[in-house]
Amino acid sequence: MRLICPIPTCRQPLAKRERTFVCANNHTYDVARSGYINLLQPQDRRSKNPGDTRDAIAARRRFLDAGHAEPLVRAIVEALPLSSDDALLDVGCGEGHHLAAFKRAYGVDAQGVDISAIAIDLAARRHRDCTWIVANADRFIPYEDHAFRAVTSITARLNPPEFRRVLAPGGTLLVAIAGADDLVELRGMERDRVERTIEMFASHFELVRHFNVRHVAHLDADAVRDVMSSSYRRGHENAEAMDVTLSRDVLLFRK
Repeated sequence: MRLICPIPTCRQPLAKRERTFVCANNHTYDVARSGYINLLQPQDRRSKNPGDTRDAIAARRRFLDAGHAEPLVRAIVEALPLSSDDALLDVGCGEGHHLAAFKRAYGVDAQGVDISAIAIDLAARRHRDCTWIVANADRFIPYEDHAFRAVTSITARLNPPEFRRVLAPGGTLLVAIAGADDLVELRGMERDRVERTIEMFASHFELVRHFNVRHVAHLDADAVRDVMSSSYRRGHENAEAMDVTLSRDVLLFRK
């Protein structure tokens, strides 16, 4: 699979030359020391460090590393069985927890894209058997057409036209969104996003499966603070141990 130059007037394939990637128009992108490639263009960022904050990323990694969401992660991975010959792109991959789980389960050619260089750097340092790219996938996914057997977006931003472009014919898209009762003990209300998400993809994909997976985790005060920090919820300074619902609606679409 081939990366594409992210400059809108170029879009030429990128070729690797030692520690750089170069296109036919001589646009050059260095490989970072940790191994990721930064293809984010100045016009595609609204701040110096776009994406999640360093504190939110660290809190999410601690929460996931502790295994609190493992039943959800396992259900998502099992919903999209792949082979080692398949290429998988995780859009909005963050610090790489879910993509690494797919890699361990199936040995796929695993590629992750996120706008946050902080998150991608963490992913690249821990999971060196995957490919990590910094880019604004809301605007352009820097891969050639039909490059992937599967694309995932797990509680991340959604770009139906670009997802369709990079998926191979017959490819599968997995979208996981927060369930209506996700963190309901902290939010105090339910919010169902399923119909809105299905409608968003209706003109680009066929929905082939929808299911919900939920898990009630007993969290100590530190874990409550982490899940609140990672979702930008206030009040974590007063956190205390409690049972918290973790819930995902998983939607499988076919191109």
